[in-house]
Amino acid sequence: MAARAILRTQRPAAITAGLLGATGVGLWVARSYYTNNAFAESPEPPAVFSRWFGQSLRLGSSEVVNHNTKRLRFEFSNEDAKSGLVLTSSVLVMTWPKGKMFPTVRPYTPVSPLDQRGALELLVKKYPEGKASTYLHSLNPGDSLYFLGALKGYRWTPNKHPHVTLIAGGAGITPMYQLIQGILSNPADQTQITLVFGVNSDADVLFQKEFEELEGNYGDRFKAVYTVSRPGEGSPFRKGYVTKELLEQVTGLAGEESKVFVCGPPAMEKALLGGSSSRRGKGGVLEELGYRKEQVHQF
Repeated sequence: MAARAILRTQRPAAITAGLLGATGVGLWVARSYYTNNAFAESPEPPAVFSRWFGQSLRLGSSEVVNHNTKRLRFEFSNEDAKSGLVLTSSVLVMTWPKGKMFPTVRPYTPVSPLDQRGALELLVKKYPEGKASTYLHSLNPGDSLYFLGALKGYRWTPNKHPHVTLIAGGAGITPMYQLIQGILSNPADQTQITLVFGVNSDADVLFQKEFEELEGNYGDRFKAVYTVSRPGEGSPFRKGYVTKELLEQVTGLAGEESKVFVCGPPAMEKALLGGSSSRRGKGGVLEELGYRKEQVHQF
């Protein structure tokens, strides 16, 4: 009874902070023990996200990409360490915006090569009401961000499909970019890729330079198609949305070995999948093109 009375008289924020602080100390001790012992037995630094322990990473640089997007580079404490992430992984970050009682937890897909040493990079689009994205955009070099851990996504198997179609909208390009990098950087993986990328404006065509370079290096295996709903005057991009007609023109009808990945804003995904999730089995543009439920993966 006394304990309950104490809890009732304490501010929730103070209790939450105390619990997080106590938990954080325990995790720090456990993680330090694991890290020191693992490193002592191996010439390679331990993978940063190899275990479930959370950690803070320092922001090394913040690059403005366009009017609402930044590329944030977070540095590892060991400059030789790798992230330890596998293909189609994301990371969970915890932000605690000023004036908010509770933290916000959001997943973000790293866009740096998974075998990169010393740091990982996130491409973050700021949304008007986005608590996490607004907080991330406010960070300056030298600030720290707490990473809760990693999330594994689709289990990619090299050469399982002769060809894959990636359909992205807006910030949904980040998991596609990670997948594209992973496939094309693996000499043993000969999967062919067609990317269909729909955005609002010319400035929203993210990674255009990188995709052009990949097309130059892997022209027989990689092709990027862009469609812009509000292109500027003299825009090099086609005007429109990701439609059935566009997909049929670019990739044709689905075959037995076809696989398509989708990630984008709710309206686009609903049009393609026929509902809020492909797992519900409702039809949409992709079903009309002959794709079965198991041939579609929604990031």
